[in-house]
Amino acid sequence: MNLITLLLRSSWRILILAAFMGLLSGVSTAGLLITINTQVNHSSQMTALIWSFVSLCFIKFITNIISKYLLINLAEKAILELRLILSEKILAAPLYYLESLGKHRILATLTDDVLAISNTVYVIPTLCIDITIVVTCLFYLLWLSPTIFLLVVISLLLGIFSYQQVAHKATSFFILARQQEDKLFNHFQSIAEGSKELKLHYQRRQTFLKKELRETAQLYRRNNVVGMTIFAAAASWGNILFFVVVGLVIFALPNLQTIPIHILSGYALTILYLLSPLDYMMSAIPTFSKATVALKKVNSLKISLSNHCYASNLMNWDEADNFCHRLEFVGITHTYHQDSEDTAFTLGPIDLTVSGGEIIFIVGGNGSGKSTLIKLITGLYIPESGKIYLNGKLVTTENQEWFRQHFSVVFSDFYLFDNLFNLGKTIADEQIYDYLVKLQLDKKVQVKNGRLSTTLLSQGQRKRLALLTAYLEDRSIYVFDEWASDQDPIFKKLFYTQLLSELKNKGKTVVVVTHDDQYFYLSDRIVKLDYGKVDNVYNCVVS
Repeated sequence: MNLITLLLRSSWRILILAAFMGLLSGVSTAGLLITINTQVNHSSQMTALIWSFVSLCFIKFITNIISKYLLINLAEKAILELRLILSEKILAAPLYYLESLGKHRILATLTDDVLAISNTVYVIPTLCIDITIVVTCLFYLLWLSPTIFLLVVISLLLGIFSYQQVAHKATSFFILARQQEDKLFNHFQSIAEGSKELKLHYQRRQTFLKKELRETAQLYRRNNVVGMTIFAAAASWGNILFFVVVGLVIFALPNLQTIPIHILSGYALTILYLLSPLDYMMSAIPTFSKATVALKKVNSLKISLSNHCYASNLMNWDEADNFCHRLEFVGITHTYHQDSEDTAFTLGPIDLTVSGGEIIFIVGGNGSGKSTLIKLITGLYIPESGKIYLNGKLVTTENQEWFRQHFSVVFSDFYLFDNLFNLGKTIADEQIYDYLVKLQLDKKVQVKNGRLSTTLLSQGQRKRLALLTAYLEDRSIYVFDEWASDQDPIFKKLFYTQLLSELKNKGKTVVVVTHDDQYFYLSDRIVKLDYGKVDNVYNCVVS
């Protein structure tokens, strides 16, 4: 898909209308050149030429504005749709595939690639009008003298051919630069997420800055510079070629045959006028080359995401469906595929049944598969084998979205949104404030119109805000992945002894990943994992 296809898909009618207005603008420009050339050589028709000049100026002014407005509006609409479609496909893709792509690749496409395409948007309107001007002026030159026109066309074709020869080479450097850009975004992610570690270790920081980051940035710069330089050299060659044509028309041709003065002046005036639009067209080609590379990256990501997406229908979600009588997992498995099958990690097969109102603790060592099991339980990972039943209903790819809506989760690597008005329900600020008091955050955070005043808190306090969101969602199943690990002893005890029991008393099903063995007795059952397998299930009695 190229930029024209992108615009056509957005609205072919507007594109045709804009092209027609651009055509009128180009024709009026050629008309102005004819009027000027006529006045220079035939001054007797002064009044008529003045009215023609004024009318053509008005037409050029109006059509130029209309054409640019239509094209800018159309292009911005196409970019908006591209951003929304890409974002939708990212959110629709399986989580494990997004994790395998990496944040840096997704961010590079969403930001830099889309920005490269967006920047080209502002080139398109002027470029379309300039192309129309060049075409109409060429027709005018053909009308003046077919013989001289043949010389101009040969020169133009020679310039285009020579430009194309180097353009392909320049584009290949842009492709190499784009490949380096993925690595650059990976380094930028390291700076953002690993700034504390880099500050604390001088040698690591210097190695990262002077070797990894600098080398990647220099390769990116070098490829861009080479590509742009090749384009600049080709553009200069095309510019000089047109001056050579002017020289031949003015100095050489009159010595070979008699050429009327109005034809010579018309050719000289028109060719010199064409230098500006032709120069703009050639200078726009590198921008289009970068946009083409960016579009290929965007389309590659879109196709890749589409190939990994599955059909999913969001069923009607209402309070009547907000319950969990029984959640069953029968032989579910998930495998992390590595380059070597010997190092692949498989979780499962897992057989587990959770009853409504039950508190389940999941325990195990690092790397035992606890977080993976949570992603399977909540429907974020689709089991490679096995079946999941909720209240007796088989969970399939078609109702996977419906299944997920039963869960409120606070992950160990949670993300905290500062707005609470997008939960699909009306929540009063007073209700949110009551929860803030309960979570001992009312002195740090205020709420107005469903938006939190700040999320810049300690990790433990941020987790309490995440718990607040889970409370407000009011789902039937609550999952907490190492939630208490960042809490002080007082609030940790409050979480296990009061908050979990309150959820249980409301009929909520609660699954907790934890290492806090002093509170194990508060669970109904403990599921112990050992390297992807259920090592044991313990029944507990609340004392």
